[in-house]
Amino acid sequence: MLTVHHLEHSRGHRILWLLEELALPYTLQIHRRDPKTLLAPDSLRAVHPLGKAPLVVEDGEVLAESGAIVEILHARHGQGRLRPPPGTAEDRRCTHWLHFAEGSAMPPLVMDLVFRRIRSAPMPFFARPIARALADKVQQGWLMPQIEAQLDAMEDELARGGPFLAGPAFSLADLMMGYPVDAACQRPGRLAGRPRLAAWRSALHARPAYQRALAVGGPLFPGASPGEAG
Repeated sequence: MLTVHHLEHSRGHRILWLLEELALPYTLQIHRRDPKTLLAPDSLRAVHPLGKAPLVVEDGEVLAESGAIVEILHARHGQGRLRPPPGTAEDRRCTHWLHFAEGSAMPPLVMDLVFRRIRSAPMPFFARPIARALADKVQQGWLMPQIEAQLDAMEDELARGGPFLAGPAFSLADLMMGYPVDAACQRPGRLAGRPRLAAWRSALHARPAYQRALAVGGPLFPGASPGEAG
């Protein structure tokens, strides 16, 4: 039996989603964020020294890092599902996007979140204009162009060989990339002019396994209604 340590409002949703897609039984332990800092609770340090989620425990072995967890669990339990045949161009595309999710897509999104919090953080009145000007410069001058370019690249990829990122069938590439696109869409209008990407996102949200994962793990972002990614 697998045990999943899931942090609320996190990209760990993709682990629950994978298990639901593969119809694997698991037990779930949900960890709540600190309401002031929004950081993971200390309870996770009892499972892994870094105290971060998601974590999966299987046969006494603790698996960390969502991309690695997805690859390991798929290798053990996938039985050929959710991945194109090895050695094909589609499989190489799958590998690319599987690693792109955390290696390229998430860093600017996390930085954008950090700078948004800097803008609203309590600080002396004389420091506020400086902090906001710095945040604006970084966001508008570097982060926003990076995020927009990545969304354009996804739109182009879907145009070349969709409707999914690795070809005609849903795969681990889509499962891994779902969260970065949902995170990008926390800013309204991000998918305007990107019809293929919008249709792709809708198709992911409509998958029964995606919805089951939301039902057990909760929404991806604070303020979303149950059953909605946010």
